[in-house]
Amino acid sequence: MSDPDTAGSGKDRRPARLLPLDLVRGFLIGSAELVPGVSGGTVALVTGVYEQLIASASHVLAAARALAVGPDRRRATLTELRRTDWRLIVPVLVGMALAVLTIAGVMSSFVTDHPENARGLFFGLVAASIIVPIRMLPEPHRAPALDAGLAVLAAVTAYLLVTLATGGSSTDPPLYVVFLAAAVAVCALVVPGVSGSFLLLAIGIYTVTLDAVSERDLVYIAVFGAGAVCGLASFVQLIGYLLREHRRTTLVVMTGLMVGSLRALWPWQSSSGGGEASGPGALLAPTEPLVGPLLLMALGVAVVLALVWVQARSERRDEHDRAPEAQR
Repeated sequence: MSDPDTAGSGKDRRPARLLPLDLVRGFLIGSAELVPGVSGGTVALVTGVYEQLIASASHVLAAARALAVGPDRRRATLTELRRTDWRLIVPVLVGMALAVLTIAGVMSSFVTDHPENARGLFFGLVAASIIVPIRMLPEPHRAPALDAGLAVLAAVTAYLLVTLATGGSSTDPPLYVVFLAAAVAVCALVVPGVSGSFLLLAIGIYTVTLDAVSERDLVYIAVFGAGAVCGLASFVQLIGYLLREHRRTTLVVMTGLMVGSLRALWPWQSSSGGGEASGPGALLAPTEPLVGPLLLMALGVAVVLALVWVQARSERRDEHDRAPEAQR
């Protein structure tokens, strides 16, 4: 895998043939963010572009900062923009936008009208995705008990946060609440195991946000977008730093968050009693319907394992291609 920090530089530029695949990746990431309990960061991890997206977003934010405060505004800004892998970030963003604009209403109906089937599918997707950050772990340099403790703490934290979500609904939230909710939810976009949509559900504006997108409420969308930009600017560079300087700890915590987030996706739950039909309820033993959720759970697992296999083959092929160059 290429170094994320240099992915956009000249000689390591992303090949144009990957553009259609990156559009699909963006569409999948955007689709995931529409579903409470599913993290777009998890999908980015599974599809193999998580670190490259974090690095490119960091360069864009660094360019904006250089343009605003300098020094040497022009040169510093252009340097950071050249380091951004636009051949990755543009198609992914376009794919995400297409997902939000085209299937927000469909996804909301699927989650609301068929909750057991929806949760079954996404439970399988997230459960299988846990192997992704585990595969990325560097060699251990400390006692395994510490890693296990960090993972358990993160899992318990995610579990408790899910449990605290009441699913209450607000039909006309103040715009400042929309702004703040977007700033928090977009941070979840870049953390595998933490769902931005689930945070909106916990705050009580999940349904009204999807309705605003479906109905093209431009004022609501603009305020939400502004909040998302502010939240992303304040958080993405922190994640990039943690992945560079504390990689093993960060990946272990991400793994725990993904495990804890499965609480939201257990197919069989009692009604939450709130206004949001997809809110979390008490966990129940498997009951009818059984076949649909179990089949969709197996489908979710199969999809992720297939993606991991494809990504592993791609990495081996890249290493094989680079081997002759290293020997010169």
